[in-house]
Amino acid sequence: MNELTRFHEDIRAILEQARTKARSAVNSAMVEADWLIGQRIVQEEQQGSSRAAYGERLLANLSRALSASFGRGFSYANLRNFRQFYLAYPDWEICYTVCRKLRARCG
Repeated sequence: MNELTRFHEDIRAILEQARTKARSAVNSAMVEADWLIGQRIVQEEQQGSSRAAYGERLLANLSRALSASFGRGFSYANLRNFRQFYLAYPDWEICYTVCRKLRARCG
């Protein structure tokens, strides 16, 4: 029975490590997606003549469309956060470095 217990623990450790890596990869991909969405929103807003009013309509319309396509997570407030995220870190390399440092601290 000891052999099976050790074997079972080894397999559990392998799976737990793989799941941790998968969560990290998903988190990194979502951070990148949020940044890219923010970048695209800013690019689209800059084409509008009246950015403030246009931006509000843009985000409200985008929120409805994305929520219909993907479900939760694309509220007006979240889209504003994506936009602000990009504006705070307009250089992806700096953003990526900051995110890695945060992950190292918190993870």
